[in-house]
Amino acid sequence: MPAAPAPYDAIILGAGAAGMMCAAVAGQRGRRVLLLDHAAEPGKKILISGGGRCNFTNVDAAADRFLSQNPHFAKSALSRYTPHDFLAMVKRYGIAWHEKTLGQLFCDSSSRQIVAMLIEECAKGGVDIVCDAAISEVAHADGHYRVTTGNLTATAPALVIATGGPSIPKMGATGFAYDLARQFGLKIVQPRPALVPLTLSTEEALFKELSGVSANVIARCGKTAFREAALFTHRGLSGPAILQISSYWQRGDQIGIDYLPDHAEGWLIDAKRAQPRTTLRRLLRHALPERLADTLCDKIGADGDLGNLPDRTLAAAQARLADWRFTPNGSEGFAKAEVTAGGISTAELSSRTMEARRTPGLYAIGEAVDVTGWLGGYNFQWAWASGWVAAQQL
Repeated sequence: MPAAPAPYDAIILGAGAAGMMCAAVAGQRGRRVLLLDHAAEPGKKILISGGGRCNFTNVDAAADRFLSQNPHFAKSALSRYTPHDFLAMVKRYGIAWHEKTLGQLFCDSSSRQIVAMLIEECAKGGVDIVCDAAISEVAHADGHYRVTTGNLTATAPALVIATGGPSIPKMGATGFAYDLARQFGLKIVQPRPALVPLTLSTEEALFKELSGVSANVIARCGKTAFREAALFTHRGLSGPAILQISSYWQRGDQIGIDYLPDHAEGWLIDAKRAQPRTTLRRLLRHALPERLADTLCDKIGADGDLGNLPDRTLAAAQARLADWRFTPNGSEGFAKAEVTAGGISTAELSSRTMEARRTPGLYAIGEAVDVTGWLGGYNFQWAWASGWVAAQQL
């Protein structure tokens, strides 16, 4: 096809959460916007999120719950477009929702409601949405960006990179955002899988027989800790606590697990005084799933009645249960990662506008940027907020 009949004010690459939000807001501000995506329909990643119910935000989405080489970068966007702002839009559309745990907000029915809402918001702004659009070329000259797909060439003074990261490649995710950023001279923080299950070596995978067993624990890495469920798998460790801590884990780091976070210091010796004829196995079976309790007890080896065991043996058992160490040999990679850590360096962008400092008219938003939230709706809130602030400048 020939070039579009008239230039656009902005071309947004990626019709995911951030891209659709940015397009809708800019369109409703009177901008002529073209939204392109290589997928067959908008919002594919939104559709699978939250088990199909879309954990669309978190009421506790403060900047200290996001990882970035610049921990202050996300503050501006998150303070200017809040979870309550997005929730107000959800309410306007009559979408039923509920708070699950830890501030996580979900649709009662289906994530398709969120996608439909964003498409309708784009329609209100007159946004042109083109899917099945594989980008063949992006160029910049005379103050305009030119984007070419198989059947369309369009130009605009502003270009927004909203194509995410390489997590979940089966959904079509790629590193396209980084290639494009490098084309325009932007630095990249090494991308890595985040919110991802961790794998253990054969020597450490002592829980393979426990695949499917879960327990509420505290998972630690360095000074960071999360209290949620951990799930034992045939490859290693998963579950919310592990996904959370995985974003902070680097190869070679140890992960510490407290299996009994509600037990006070000295509880095992106190149990010896109160119930000298009980056993560690019996106590653990009362507090943990039986299969897990038996495995831990077998590894500790403190058999027999507590009354017959020295205090130092019980103290050592208690210490190990409170900080059971693993050294993961890796993760399950981008294929199983919910998001990507790293990405386009925040040093290249204005935190107030998301515009590249040295490349006027070029913006980057959402997961493509080196800002990664905790599990539980935080990454969606970053998508909404970063898309909203960029749209204010288009």
